[in-house]
Parts: sequence; C-alpha cells; structure tokens
Amino acid sequence: MRVGWVYDRFFLRHDTGPTHPERPERLEALTHALATSGLLGRMVSLPFGPAVPEVIGRVHEPAYVELVRLACEGGMTFLGDNETHICPESYEVARLAVGGVLAACDAIAAGAADRAFCAVRPPGHHAGRDRAMGYCLFNPVAVAAEYLIRRHGLARVAIVDWDVHHGNGTQAIFEDRDDVLFISLHESPPQYPGTGYESETGRGRGVGFTLNIPMPPGSGDSEYRRAFAKRVVPRLDAFAPEFILISAGFDAAAEERIANINLEPASFAWMTQELLAAANRYAKGRVISVLEGGYDLPSLERCAAAHVRALLEAD
Repeated sequence: MRVGWVYDRFFLRHDTGPTHPERPERLEALTHALATSGLLGRMVSLPFGPAVPEVIGRVHEPAYVELVRLACEGGMTFLGDNETHICPESYEVARLAVGGVLAACDAIAAGAADRAFCAVRPPGHHAGRDRAMGYCLFNPVAVAAEYLIRRHGLARVAIVDWDVHHGNGTQAIFEDRDDVLFISLHESPPQYPGTGYESETGRGRGVGFTLNIPMPPGSGDSEYRRAFAKRVVPRLDAFAPEFILISAGFDAAAEERIANINLEPASFAWMTQELLAAANRYAKGRVISVLEGGYDLPSLERCAAAHVRALLEAD
C-alpha cells in the first residue's frame, strides 16, 4: 500500500516564538520518530508547491486571504486572537501547507499513492471563512474537501476530526451543505473553542451532515471505541463517502495536559484502521490524514508513529 508523505522544512519557518505550543519542534520530533522507526522510508515523498490564493479563496473569503498576506508581510505578530502568532513568512508557509494537501489529493486521484499523511503546519481546523484563531490561518482540510468536489468531481467527502478541540472552522465552512459530512470527536465544551455541542447538526440543506460527539473529560480508549462503534462508523456507512479526510490531532493523548482526554498511541492506530475500513468499503481506500494538534513532543512522536504505521499496514 503506497502512502504519500507531505513535508517540507519550509514549514519550520512559521516562527511562533520559543514558548508557543505550536512550534517548529513539533515537526522535527515527528519526522525524527518516523525516520528512526523505519516508517518514513516506506512512504512516497510527494512533490508540491504553495496553493494559489484563488484556490484557497474557494473556501476562505478572498479578502481574508489577502488580509493574512498583508498582516504577515507587514510585521504583525498575531492575527485573529493573541494565541495565533504569525511572522513575515507565515503566509507563505500556510499557502505551502494547503498546497501539500492538494498535491496529495492529485497524487491519489492519479494513482501515484493510495493514501497520504501530511505533516504540515500551521494547523487549520479552527480557521473559518474569514477568521484566524486557535493557531490556524488557513484550513487545508476544508480546502481539500472543496478541491476534491470541484477539481476531481466527487459527490461525497467525509471529514473526521479527532483532535481534542472541536473543529469549529471546518464545521462553519460546511454546515449548510450535504456533500461534505463533518464528524468531530472532541472534549466536551467548555473546552476550547467552546463549540461542538451535540445539538449542532448543520443548517438548511446541511442538517444532519454535521455530527458532533463531545467526549466527557477523562474519557479514554473504551469510550472512544464505543463512540466509533455506535456513531462514527454507522454515520459513515449511511453517507458512503467517496473520500475520507482526517483532521489528525494527537492532543487527545493521555500525556497531553492541554486537555483532559486519555487516549493511548494504540487508540490512534485502531481509529485509523476503522476509517481505512470505511474507505475501503466506499472510497476505494482513499484517505488523506492532515496533522492538526499534538504538543507534548514524546507523546506526539508515539501517537503519530502509531497512526502512520496503521496507514501503511492496514489491508
């Protein structure tokens, strides 16, 4: 099984400051773990470049895309909220992150890869149409879903977000549509960003195509297994997606103290296997996983390695 690998050292140029949780060392630790475990050598490195503003503007407001450029080039130090740090190169790094995920879409569509893991930054699932927040500038997963529909003619794309924080930006972008199913498992509000209640199911034509599964503080592997068996897998079966995108945050791990969920590295392996099984049933096995959160470096190393091993080894 050919798993594409999306990474570039230019992602390290997004300088958030030495004490910021979303720092370049995250990607250095992750790539080192994959290399030393032999997993990196089993993946296919995919060539890619930055996404053009017009494609990003199919999901984000074009004026907002330009605002991000001007803010970064103008020397501003944060955007949207005071936790979303930026530097002069952040706009280009964020464009490259989106471009990497779109290149994975093209590679899988062309048969050059079957699945892909995108080790990109900054993360994206909090970024809405016209707002940066929660460390996120652009939303690569959302842009990819739109790209798969517009460029590759797909009718149904599923996004599964298991980051410990609710993917409020992704939800807001697609909540009035029925061609994108958004499923989010996250720690129950009031955990940041304070959204993701079970009652949030979509709007208009999109009612029923947003599935929020807030997990009580202290939840662990058994609670997530139950949520997958009773809610995630049945909803995917009903939707029959033609492609699955994963917002792969690893901050729901037990070692992470940014929240109160207690997953183990093995949890991310079996969740991956469950989504791959659904993709095999409906989507010709097509899955792209995109890095979101995960800030404790040793924990990130273990959890990401378990996830990538599952991408490589699942039938």
